[in-house]
Amino acid sequence: MKIIKSIELAVKTLTANKMRSGLTMLGIIIGNASVIATIGIGQGAQKLASEQFEGLGPNVLFVVPGNQKARQTTFNLPKTLVWEDAKAIANQVPSVKEVAPQINSREVITSRNQNFNSLIVGTTPEFLTVRSFDLARGRFVNPIDIKRNNKVAILGSDIATRFFGNQNPVGKQLRVKNISFEIVGVMEPKGSLMGTNQDETVYIPLSTMANQIMGKTSPFGIDLTFISVSAKDENNIEAAQFQIENLLRLRHKITGEDDFGVQSQKDILEIVDNITGGLTMMLAAIAAISLIVGGIGVMNIMLVSVTERTKEIGLRKAIGAREKDILFQFLIEAVILSGVGGFLGTFIGISGVFLVGAISPLSATISPIAIVIAVGVSGGIGLFFGVFPAQQAAKLDPIVALRSL
Repeated sequence: MKIIKSIELAVKTLTANKMRSGLTMLGIIIGNASVIATIGIGQGAQKLASEQFEGLGPNVLFVVPGNQKARQTTFNLPKTLVWEDAKAIANQVPSVKEVAPQINSREVITSRNQNFNSLIVGTTPEFLTVRSFDLARGRFVNPIDIKRNNKVAILGSDIATRFFGNQNPVGKQLRVKNISFEIVGVMEPKGSLMGTNQDETVYIPLSTMANQIMGKTSPFGIDLTFISVSAKDENNIEAAQFQIENLLRLRHKITGEDDFGVQSQKDILEIVDNITGGLTMMLAAIAAISLIVGGIGVMNIMLVSVTERTKEIGLRKAIGAREKDILFQFLIEAVILSGVGGFLGTFIGISGVFLVGAISPLSATISPIAIVIAVGVSGGIGLFFGVFPAQQAAKLDPIVALRSL
């Protein structure tokens, strides 16, 4: 009963100063909401990245040009991969199922008096199966297109809608870098990957891309942006990676550092998870600072309360209240302020995560651990910062306090 009465008295004292109590809790509310929302949005971003990379296919490897330092420090990678490398991988690596080389370039496309800066991808027929893409209508690049340098194009779904609305674009014309292409197909929607909308892409034959759009820029053959490779199954991924690396080292006559890299879907996903996870923790740590600020606010208001309630403390001590009773009373008030602020902040943080999930591609991800930690920390902060004011109140001399009556 004594504890219940102490809680009732604490609630009565705090509600008697609603404005002050509310402002005191504000720092705790903001801190809890920020931590929970930040962690939830960060986990949603990680989940979205995982889903996007799973769409690449479970057995996909990417062969990219340049050494490790170049890939980390510049976007203008050296031209170290050529079409002949892709053909060698397809013909000489037994654990590989299919190989899809590609050349990427951003170019202005024109149709029906409309212009758009689009990603142009020159590739081969194997692209569809290696990258798990599907056609909505028409056809994709075929071997005859590659052999004859045919000027045919396959549009991403957003490009088709942008230029042709609800009409069927197959059979119509599109100009890429002032070269006319016949549209022979439209892709199924694929979504974004690493900030690039794959539905705003135009696909053309690799040979046409090299000979008429880009031109030959390497003395060793047709240089590539990268090579996508599908292993025969998940058990062959490591073997395929090892064999590809050895083959390219022989072809490039490498004795020192590799001038290429071979990355699996798992490798890329781990890099993205590490980046998003690190950013989430950094932002959560910054948000947690407001919890400390809120705790200082609790301590400040409790010290003010001790000063204002000197008469009350003296009177209670005069009629028999012990130091631990006074200490306990003020600690309860501090914990109530922090606890209520923590729960309100948790509610606001969860609501914020669901709001972001409703208006963005990120899924609403609520971390129970983050909620427990945030509420526990806010309560602990209230207890920690409430100790000093409570001790000040408990040690108050009742005679000195009663003189002010």
